[in-house]
Amino acid sequence: MGNAMKRVIAIVSLIMAGALSAEEQSVVLSVPGMKCPACPITVMVAIKRVQGVKSVNVDFESKLAEVSYDNQLTNISNLQQAAKNVGFPSQVIKGKTASCVSDQDDCR
Repeated sequence: MGNAMKRVIAIVSLIMAGALSAEEQSVVLSVPGMKCPACPITVMVAIKRVQGVKSVNVDFESKLAEVSYDNQLTNISNLQQAAKNVGFPSQVIKGKTASCVSDQDDCR
């Protein structure tokens, strides 16, 4: 096996190791500053622009944002900063899950 092929195998192995170690995380953020039905769109677009974000679901009624992200590419602080940069400071809600945003009965 030539040196070029060994390098290709090594690079592919490193890429695969990184892909396998990446872990999808989810967080629920309270975004109390949303005052109108258009606000969740602003928050969603800002958070979606963060590298590593997989999905965002923002609910105006509950003032919650559920975000799934790759913890190898971003973190909660980056998500909160993105919301803050568009005028919507947020706080992490401990113990809440994705169902809180999509199914309000689970949150009460």
